[in-house]
Amino acid sequence: MDLKNKVVLITGASRGIGAASARIFASVGAKVALVARTTAQIETLAADIGPNAIAISCDVSLYEDVVAAIARTEETFGPLDVLIGNAGSLDPISHMADADPDMWGKTIDVNLKGVFNGMRAAMPDMIKRGKGTIITVSSGAAHGPVEAWSSYCASKAGAYMMTRCADLEAREKGLRIMGLSPGTVATDMQREIKASGINPVSKLEWSDHIPPEWPAQTLVWMCSADADEFRGLDVSLRESDIRKRVGLI
Repeated sequence: MDLKNKVVLITGASRGIGAASARIFASVGAKVALVARTTAQIETLAADIGPNAIAISCDVSLYEDVVAAIARTEETFGPLDVLIGNAGSLDPISHMADADPDMWGKTIDVNLKGVFNGMRAAMPDMIKRGKGTIITVSSGAAHGPVEAWSSYCASKAGAYMMTRCADLEAREKGLRIMGLSPGTVATDMQREIKASGINPVSKLEWSDHIPPEWPAQTLVWMCSADADEFRGLDVSLRESDIRKRVGLI
């Protein structure tokens, strides 16, 4: 896909992978809608990118918010070509016997319902037009348990299955739907994980994590036909072959 003048909406765009993705998509000519619950950071980022970026306040756990964000994007730039479902939460980092039920449920709302809300809001028009790409930022936690991450693992596993369902239902209608499992990334979330001191991930050194620009660049590559073999699946950035195809090695 030539991304020049394509319309891309990125959730969780205020920092980390989302912010890096906004910059990289804009650098290849895309028009980007930056979505987050609070607007200060995304407004600054949008201003830095320029007229091909807008900032939109949106809570992805609320379907009506997501519908409104897509409508605002389309009013500004035109029909949505790419949806990047990046918004995510890890709370609570806690053993299940001690977990706060409300906090646990909020992570399900963001990581699982938020992915559904994005797909549900974006897919009808994409199907009508016979084209569109939806990529969800997944995790290795979608495929195996991690101590004290029950809400994160459960929500990411559910989002992975939702990716598979959406691909099953919409591939023949022209949509490209897949996930990206980036591995451990040097973001604020990793600082929270480190501070918890729970499980092997918290023992990793900062130098063990990849920069957020790597998954951002991979997301751009996933919008190309070269990634079509991964429709309905997660692309794992841990694999050296993928890193080579993206141009990271």
